[in-house]
Amino acid sequence: MLTYAIGDIHGHLGPLQDLHGLIEKDRAAHGPAEAPVVHVGDLVDRGPDSKGVIGFLIAGRARGANWIVLRGNHDRMFRGFLDDADYQDPRLRTDLYWLHERLGGAATLASYGVKGAGERFLHDLQADARAAVPAAHLAFLDGLQNYHLHGTSLFVHAGVRPGVDLRYQTEDDLLWIRNDFLKDERDHGALIVHGHTPVDRVIHYGNRLNLDTGAGYGDPMSAVVIDGRAVFQLTPRGRVRIAP
Repeated sequence: MLTYAIGDIHGHLGPLQDLHGLIEKDRAAHGPAEAPVVHVGDLVDRGPDSKGVIGFLIAGRARGANWIVLRGNHDRMFRGFLDDADYQDPRLRTDLYWLHERLGGAATLASYGVKGAGERFLHDLQADARAAVPAAHLAFLDGLQNYHLHGTSLFVHAGVRPGVDLRYQTEDDLLWIRNDFLKDERDHGALIVHGHTPVDRVIHYGNRLNLDTGAGYGDPMSAVVIDGRAVFQLTPRGRVRIAP
């Protein structure tokens, strides 16, 4: 069960395209052609081209590419703002909000041509955003998956609530969980492949695999191929084994 996966994107279209190039190169060398590519969420915010990222993913799937795209907490906040200018994600700290400079929502709006975040009334800003974001992008955001199970790997954005059956996991946990998941060393029954918490390199912890290498903060974006129980990072030089 060969699967490709890409970590948090955060509005960086060029690196995303580069990683898809590495995936196609690896696919040509190892196959199979139908192996899925899972994007673990946080498509938007902080980077310069969230609109371009969403457009690229929509176009790929329209061509028939087997791309799975998961919902990240930043994607949920973006969609929430488009529905309600006063939206506050229930898992976000009360002293923060989507357009706070730490979260990068202003960069997402700017990619759609909507300027003035932090200087204009929220409801005016939201009205411009609703007019600027294409209906196809809204439908795409609404259709994002919260998880994807393939072979012995479970792909999610943030992680899982340890000890809770997949059927009863909440979206809040799948998109936001940190310490209760990150500090738990038990076997979850599948390798949990996730992003959300930046690390300086792809790390295999035995029970989980963290793919968020900090693209949202100007660091590289990462892609891996999971071939059975073996994990390899994709690089311009080819596969590099990532051992637990």
